[in-house]
Amino acid sequence: DPSGRRLPPHSALGLVLQTVEMHTGGEPLRIIPRLEAVEAAVAGGLSLLSLRREVAATQDHVRRTLMHEPRGHAGMYGAVVVAGRAATAGAHLAALFLHGAGYSAMCGHAILALGRFALDYGLVAVPSCPETTVCLQCPCGPVTAFVPWDGHRSRNPVRFHSVPAFAAAIDLAIDVPGHGKVVVDIGYGGTFYAFLSAAQLGLNVCSSKTRDLVRAASAVTEAVKKQFKLHHPENEDLAFLYGTILTDGNDAFSEMPTTNICVFADEQVDRSPTGSGVTARIALQYHKGLIQLNQTRTFRSSTTGSLFTGKAVKATKFGDYNAVIVEVSGEAFYTGTATFTVEEEDPLKFGFFFK
Repeated sequence: DPSGRRLPPHSALGLVLQTVEMHTGGEPLRIIPRLEAVEAAVAGGLSLLSLRREVAATQDHVRRTLMHEPRGHAGMYGAVVVAGRAATAGAHLAALFLHGAGYSAMCGHAILALGRFALDYGLVAVPSCPETTVCLQCPCGPVTAFVPWDGHRSRNPVRFHSVPAFAAAIDLAIDVPGHGKVVVDIGYGGTFYAFLSAAQLGLNVCSSKTRDLVRAASAVTEAVKKQFKLHHPENEDLAFLYGTILTDGNDAFSEMPTTNICVFADEQVDRSPTGSGVTARIALQYHKGLIQLNQTRTFRSSTTGSLFTGKAVKATKFGDYNAVIVEVSGEAFYTGTATFTVEEEDPLKFGFFFK
């Protein structure tokens, strides 16, 4: 600025957080490339699941600061990038996923964005043309992304191969207060979701009000939590229902997109078709014999109309479950960078949340 003025704040004695801003299919991803408290914990040799617990216990103000208002919003989503061999276990990077209510174990839309970020931020020493493999360590396990690289920067579409995905329950009868009996499937795609057609709740995933879909999906989530006990083959830390995905009921193979809406955490609405949800839904369709290996399906978000594709690429075992490795593909874009400051005397410095 020629007049010598510079932008405030002129004192940043409090917390300063630098982020890279992205979105995948409309779902935001606020990336925190470095968090010193996390790096210190990693140096101490914590596993990623332990690190997730540790960050929740000691650094939750960072999540609230960046996810909640006034810096975030009810639909905000984030990722803390973890470097260091202990947590990354030989991967290019590890990630902790943040949302309005806490910490997830897996996030497909974030993987698609982080794949690009890893190349552009220099986390892969020598990217290769036309596509670079990026190994990510997530709380649910290792995930591999495949990112186009033109010699200068990353491109779209990005795809990833999930942790093994499986059908946890098929045709489960659940009593939902206010809706009566419904039949749900529970699928695992790095985290667990309940799936059912919106029609079972008297709604249409394409035309009903989002508020009504959210309320109904949340009622299903609460009912399933009370009426069905989840188990994870490797770690009971991962045995929680993350949300409910309402669909248009078009589960049989088709060239046409199938539309769904994902309501997760505390009534948070995914703007994208939901990467871990697509993974779980493909696993369910494969389990039911509705699709074969390498049959690509297209999934549309009812909120933004954005598209992901998914296909089962390999059958495998996961504990006692017959599972599949699912490939999900989508487009992630940069929207900017930010420097967030926290003034000590601000009574709302760590954010606030209201519905």
